[in-house]
Amino acid sequence: MNEKIAIQGTQGSFHYQAAEAYFGKDIDVIECRNFDIVVKKLLNGEAQWGVMAIENSIAGAILPNYALIDRNNLHITGEYYMNIQHHLMALGNQTLADITEVRSHYMALLQCKDFFEQYPHIRLVEATNTAQAAKEIHEQQLKGVAAIASTSASELYHLPILAESIQTIKRNATRFVVLSTTDNHLPKEAIDKAMLKFQVYDKSGSLSTVLNVLRDHDINMTKIQSLPVIETPWKYAFFVDVGFEHYAQFEQAMQLLEIMTEELKVLGKFISDKR
Repeated sequence: MNEKIAIQGTQGSFHYQAAEAYFGKDIDVIECRNFDIVVKKLLNGEAQWGVMAIENSIAGAILPNYALIDRNNLHITGEYYMNIQHHLMALGNQTLADITEVRSHYMALLQCKDFFEQYPHIRLVEATNTAQAAKEIHEQQLKGVAAIASTSASELYHLPILAESIQTIKRNATRFVVLSTTDNHLPKEAIDKAMLKFQVYDKSGSLSTVLNVLRDHDINMTKIQSLPVIETPWKYAFFVDVGFEHYAQFEQAMQLLEIMTEELKVLGKFISDKR
Protein backbone atom coordinates (compact mmCIF):
# COMPACT_ATOMS: atom_id res chain seq x y z
CA MET A 1 0.00 0.00 0.00
CA ASN A 2 1.63 3.26 -1.17
CA GLU A 3 -0.74 5.65 0.60
CA LYS A 4 0.19 6.83 4.08
CA ILE A 5 -1.97 6.39 7.18
CA ALA A 6 -1.70 8.78 10.14
CA ILE A 7 -2.20 7.22 13.57
CA GLN A 8 -1.95 8.46 17.14
CA GLY A 9 0.82 6.46 18.77
CA THR A 10 3.60 4.20 17.60
CA GLN A 11 3.96 0.73 16.11
CA GLY A 12 2.41 -1.78 18.47
CA SER A 13 -0.27 0.66 19.67
CA PHE A 14 -3.96 -0.17 19.44
CA HIS A 15 -4.30 2.45 16.68
CA TYR A 16 -1.57 0.65 14.74
CA GLN A 17 -3.37 -2.67 15.21
CA ALA A 18 -6.64 -1.12 14.03
CA ALA A 19 -4.92 0.29 10.92
CA GLU A 20 -3.43 -3.13 10.15
CA ALA A 21 -6.76 -4.84 10.63
CA TYR A 22 -8.57 -2.39 8.36
CA PHE A 23 -6.01 -1.82 5.60
CA GLY A 24 -3.90 -5.00 5.82
CA LYS A 25 -0.40 -5.74 7.07
CA ASP A 26 1.40 -3.90 4.26
CA ILE A 27 0.83 -0.36 5.52
CA ASP A 28 2.91 2.80 5.70
CA VAL A 29 2.03 4.71 8.87
CA ILE A 30 2.89 8.18 10.10
CA GLU A 31 3.23 8.08 13.88
CA CYS A 32 1.71 11.12 15.62
CA ARG A 33 1.97 12.27 19.24
CA ASN A 34 -1.67 13.27 19.44
CA PHE A 35 -4.90 13.46 17.44
CA ASP A 36 -4.35 17.09 16.45
CA ILE A 37 -1.24 16.05 14.55
CA VAL A 38 -3.17 13.20 12.89
CA VAL A 39 -5.60 15.82 11.54
CA LYS A 40 -2.75 18.11 10.49
CA LYS A 41 -1.12 15.30 8.47
CA LEU A 42 -4.42 14.71 6.68
CA LEU A 43 -5.04 18.38 5.92
CA ASN A 44 -1.54 19.05 4.56
CA GLY A 45 -1.62 15.94 2.38
CA GLU A 46 1.18 14.03 4.08
CA ALA A 47 -1.32 11.27 4.89
CA GLN A 48 -4.21 10.09 2.75
CA TRP A 49 -5.97 8.29 5.62
CA GLY A 50 -6.26 8.65 9.36
CA VAL A 51 -7.31 6.19 12.05
CA MET A 52 -8.86 7.68 15.18
CA ALA A 53 -10.54 6.19 18.25
CA ILE A 54 -13.98 7.67 18.71
CA GLU A 55 -15.48 5.74 21.65
CA ASN A 56 -14.82 3.00 24.17
CA SER A 57 -17.35 0.60 25.67
CA ILE A 58 -16.15 1.47 29.20
CA ALA A 59 -15.03 5.10 29.02
CA GLY A 60 -17.67 6.24 26.52
CA ALA A 61 -17.30 8.80 23.74
CA ILE A 62 -14.00 10.59 23.12
CA LEU A 63 -15.64 14.00 22.78
CA PRO A 64 -12.64 16.04 21.55
CA ASN A 65 -12.32 13.72 18.56
CA TYR A 66 -15.90 14.37 17.48
CA ALA A 67 -15.10 18.08 17.53
CA LEU A 68 -11.85 17.54 15.57
CA ILE A 69 -13.62 15.64 12.81
CA ASP A 70 -16.40 18.22 12.56
CA ARG A 71 -14.27 21.36 12.83
CA ASN A 72 -11.82 20.21 10.15
CA ASN A 73 -14.51 18.91 7.77
CA LEU A 74 -13.06 15.42 7.65
CA HIS A 75 -14.99 12.51 6.17
CA ILE A 76 -15.56 9.24 8.01
CA THR A 77 -15.04 6.54 5.38
CA GLY A 78 -15.12 3.43 7.55
CA GLU A 79 -15.07 2.01 11.07
CA TYR A 80 -13.44 -0.82 12.98
CA TYR A 81 -14.36 -2.31 16.36
CA MET A 82 -11.49 -3.82 18.35
CA ASN A 83 -11.60 -5.98 21.45
CA ILE A 84 -9.05 -4.35 23.75
CA GLN A 85 -6.94 -6.62 25.96
CA HIS A 86 -4.45 -4.95 28.30
CA HIS A 87 -1.37 -7.00 29.21
CA LEU A 88 1.38 -6.25 31.72
CA MET A 89 4.87 -6.67 30.23
CA ALA A 90 8.48 -6.02 31.17
CA LEU A 91 12.04 -7.04 30.34
CA GLY A 92 12.81 -10.74 30.76
CA ASN A 93 13.84 -12.59 33.92
CA GLN A 94 11.55 -10.51 36.16
CA THR A 95 8.40 -11.22 38.16
CA LEU A 96 5.68 -8.91 39.48
CA ALA A 97 7.60 -8.71 42.75
CA ASP A 98 10.44 -6.98 40.88
CA ILE A 99 8.20 -4.29 39.38
CA THR A 100 8.00 -0.94 41.18
CA GLU A 101 6.58 1.22 38.37
CA VAL A 102 4.04 0.68 35.59
CA ARG A 103 3.67 3.05 32.64
CA SER A 104 0.87 3.38 30.14
CA HIS A 105 -1.73 5.68 28.62
CA TYR A 106 -4.00 7.18 31.28
CA MET A 107 -7.03 5.32 29.90
CA ALA A 108 -5.27 1.96 30.16
CA LEU A 109 -4.16 2.77 33.71
CA LEU A 110 -7.74 3.65 34.61
CA GLN A 111 -9.16 0.48 33.09
CA CYS A 112 -6.62 -1.68 34.96
CA LYS A 113 -6.41 0.10 38.33
CA ASP A 114 -8.30 -2.63 40.23
CA PHE A 115 -5.57 -5.14 39.34
CA PHE A 116 -2.93 -3.05 41.10
CA GLU A 117 -4.81 -2.81 44.41
CA GLN A 118 -3.10 -6.09 45.35
CA TYR A 119 0.30 -4.57 44.53
CA PRO A 120 0.52 -1.38 46.64
CA HIS A 121 4.29 -1.15 46.05
CA ILE A 122 3.74 -0.40 42.33
CA ARG A 123 3.54 3.23 41.22
CA LEU A 124 1.36 4.01 38.18
CA VAL A 125 2.82 6.56 35.73
CA GLU A 126 1.04 8.11 32.77
CA ALA A 127 2.68 7.78 29.33
CA THR A 128 1.77 9.27 25.94
CA ASN A 129 0.42 5.91 24.72
CA THR A 130 0.57 2.21 25.55
CA ALA A 131 3.09 1.18 22.90
CA GLN A 132 5.39 4.14 23.64
CA ALA A 133 5.68 2.94 27.23
CA ALA A 134 6.72 -0.51 26.01
CA LYS A 135 9.13 0.98 23.46
CA GLU A 136 10.91 3.09 26.10
CA ILE A 137 11.37 0.10 28.39
CA HIS A 138 12.93 -1.85 25.53
CA GLU A 139 15.15 0.95 24.23
CA GLN A 140 16.36 2.07 27.68
CA GLN A 141 16.46 -1.48 29.11
CA LEU A 142 14.54 -0.34 32.18
CA LYS A 143 14.52 -2.94 34.94
CA GLY A 144 11.76 -2.77 37.52
CA VAL A 145 9.47 -0.92 35.10
CA ALA A 146 6.54 -2.52 33.29
CA ALA A 147 4.09 -1.35 30.65
CA ILE A 148 0.43 -1.99 30.01
CA ALA A 149 0.11 -2.59 26.29
CA SER A 150 -0.99 -4.99 23.55
CA THR A 151 0.34 -8.38 22.47
CA SER A 152 1.63 -6.60 19.37
CA ALA A 153 3.78 -4.31 21.55
CA SER A 154 5.00 -7.29 23.57
CA GLU A 155 6.20 -9.03 20.40
CA LEU A 156 7.59 -5.92 18.75
CA TYR A 157 9.61 -4.75 21.74
CA HIS A 158 10.54 -8.21 23.08
CA LEU A 159 8.84 -7.80 26.44
CA PRO A 160 7.50 -11.00 28.04
CA ILE A 161 3.97 -10.73 29.43
CA LEU A 162 3.83 -10.93 33.23
CA ALA A 163 0.02 -10.89 33.47
CA GLU A 164 -2.59 -11.20 30.73
CA SER A 165 -5.87 -9.30 30.34
CA ILE A 166 -5.58 -7.25 33.51
CA GLN A 167 -8.39 -4.82 32.66
CA THR A 168 -11.19 -4.74 35.23
CA ILE A 169 -13.98 -5.29 32.70
CA LYS A 170 -13.01 -8.14 30.42
CA ARG A 171 -15.32 -7.16 27.57
CA ASN A 172 -13.64 -3.93 26.55
CA ALA A 173 -14.05 -2.67 22.98
CA THR A 174 -12.96 0.49 21.19
CA ARG A 175 -14.48 1.86 18.03
CA PHE A 176 -12.08 3.42 15.53
CA VAL A 177 -13.08 5.50 12.52
CA VAL A 178 -11.16 5.81 9.27
CA LEU A 179 -10.80 9.40 8.08
CA SER A 180 -10.06 11.18 4.82
CA THR A 181 -10.32 14.72 3.48
CA THR A 182 -12.65 13.50 0.71
CA ASP A 183 -15.71 11.29 0.48
CA ASN A 184 -15.04 7.63 -0.26
CA HIS A 185 -17.63 7.46 -3.09
CA LEU A 186 -18.77 3.96 -2.23
CA PRO A 187 -21.59 2.40 -4.25
CA LYS A 188 -24.85 3.50 -2.69
CA GLU A 189 -26.08 -0.08 -2.37
CA ALA A 190 -23.06 -0.92 -0.16
CA ILE A 191 -23.53 1.95 2.32
CA ASP A 192 -25.50 1.01 5.42
CA LYS A 193 -24.32 3.44 8.12
CA ALA A 194 -23.75 7.16 8.56
CA MET A 195 -22.77 9.72 11.17
CA LEU A 196 -24.73 12.97 11.27
CA LYS A 197 -24.36 16.24 13.09
CA PHE A 198 -27.37 18.51 13.49
CA GLN A 199 -28.69 21.42 15.50
CA VAL A 200 -32.40 21.86 16.21
CA TYR A 201 -34.47 25.00 16.59
CA ASP A 202 -35.06 26.18 20.13
CA LYS A 203 -38.68 25.17 20.43
CA SER A 204 -40.69 22.40 22.02
CA GLY A 205 -40.49 19.03 20.28
CA SER A 206 -37.68 19.90 17.84
CA LEU A 207 -35.52 16.91 18.75
CA SER A 208 -38.42 14.46 18.83
CA THR A 209 -39.44 15.63 15.35
CA VAL A 210 -36.01 14.71 14.01
CA LEU A 211 -36.11 11.32 15.70
CA ASN A 212 -39.58 10.67 14.28
CA VAL A 213 -38.26 11.28 10.77
CA LEU A 214 -35.60 8.64 11.31
CA ARG A 215 -38.17 6.21 12.68
CA ASP A 216 -40.61 6.80 9.83
CA HIS A 217 -37.89 5.95 7.29
CA ASP A 218 -36.84 2.73 9.08
CA ILE A 219 -33.51 4.25 10.11
CA ASN A 220 -32.03 2.84 13.30
CA MET A 221 -30.36 5.40 15.53
CA THR A 222 -27.57 3.47 17.27
CA LYS A 223 -25.99 6.36 19.17
CA ILE A 224 -26.72 9.99 20.05
CA GLN A 225 -24.18 12.36 21.60
CA SER A 226 -24.46 16.07 22.35
CA LEU A 227 -21.62 18.61 22.30
CA PRO A 228 -21.81 22.30 23.16
CA VAL A 229 -21.71 24.82 20.32
CA ILE A 230 -18.67 26.81 21.43
CA GLU A 231 -19.74 30.08 19.79
CA THR A 232 -23.21 30.01 21.40
CA PRO A 233 -23.43 29.35 25.15
CA TRP A 234 -26.08 26.79 26.18
CA LYS A 235 -26.65 25.64 22.63
CA TYR A 236 -25.86 22.04 21.68
CA ALA A 237 -25.20 20.05 18.52
CA PHE A 238 -26.18 16.40 18.28
CA PHE A 239 -23.94 13.73 16.78
CA VAL A 240 -25.89 10.67 15.71
CA ASP A 241 -24.97 7.27 14.28
CA VAL A 242 -27.65 5.76 12.07
CA GLY A 243 -27.98 2.43 10.31
CA PHE A 244 -30.25 1.54 7.39
CA GLU A 245 -30.90 -1.25 4.90
CA HIS A 246 -31.75 0.89 1.89
CA TYR A 247 -29.80 4.00 0.91
CA ALA A 248 -32.91 5.55 -0.68
CA GLN A 249 -34.55 5.69 2.75
CA PHE A 250 -31.53 7.54 4.12
CA GLU A 251 -31.58 10.04 1.24
CA GLN A 252 -35.28 10.76 1.74
CA ALA A 253 -34.80 11.28 5.48
CA MET A 254 -31.89 13.67 4.86
CA GLN A 255 -34.02 15.76 2.50
CA LEU A 256 -36.61 16.22 5.24
CA LEU A 257 -34.02 16.92 7.95
CA GLU A 258 -32.48 19.67 5.80
CA ILE A 259 -35.78 21.50 6.28
CA MET A 260 -36.50 20.52 9.88
CA THR A 261 -33.11 21.26 11.44
CA GLU A 262 -31.26 24.51 11.95
CA GLU A 263 -28.09 22.86 10.63
CA LEU A 264 -27.43 19.40 9.17
CA LYS A 265 -24.09 17.87 8.25
CA VAL A 266 -23.26 14.33 7.14
CA LEU A 267 -19.86 13.50 8.65
CA GLY A 268 -19.58 10.21 6.82
CA LYS A 269 -21.39 7.45 4.92
CA PHE A 270 -19.76 4.05 5.03
CA ILE A 271 -20.04 0.29 5.39
CA SER A 272 -20.62 -0.71 9.01
CA ASP A 273 -18.33 -3.08 10.85
CA LYS A 274 -20.93 -5.62 11.90
CA ARG A 275 -18.69 -7.85 14.00
